[in-house]
Amino acid sequence: MRQPLPLDGCLAALDYRYPWSELLTRLKFQQQTGWAGFFADRLLAQPAVAERLAGLEADDWVLPLPLSRQRLAERGFNQSWELAKALHQRSRCTAQLGAGLLLRLRHTKPQSELKRAARLGNVQGVFAVDPLQAHRLVHQHVLLVDDVMTSGASLGAAALALKKAGARSVTGLVVARTPP
Repeated sequence: MRQPLPLDGCLAALDYRYPWSELLTRLKFQQQTGWAGFFADRLLAQPAVAERLAGLEADDWVLPLPLSRQRLAERGFNQSWELAKALHQRSRCTAQLGAGLLLRLRHTKPQSELKRAARLGNVQGVFAVDPLQAHRLVHQHVLLVDDVMTSGASLGAAALALKKAGARSVTGLVVARTPP
């Protein structure tokens, strides 16, 4: 990669292909939130994921990638929040589980509709940390949870906002990643 993402690492359980892509579609677009627990189990079956979660301390964070208000209203839920919640519960992680700490400032086109170059620009400056809570991130480790990573643009933009707010490290955790 010519320009590495500001992530300190990214862990994925599966390749984004059939049948996983179909099942993730059910979670994300068909309101079948029960799949979140299934995918949390797939993540926890990966030794690197279990080790990373076990290494988090009580002041560290497990954060979902936030949706815009418009997208949240359309779907009725945030699939990343469902995944983060299921992962946190099933792992018995001692880190803080948070929603509302990382904010999405504006609505954007769906990343799935864009080519790589457009994806990077689409999410530039979209994420910020709640200024009243930013102090809670200083020197902390963050595990940033999302469903799918294709270009890494969304996770990278969110990681940049978290690091600007003082996070020591940001590791992406996704169910599936587009194979190279």
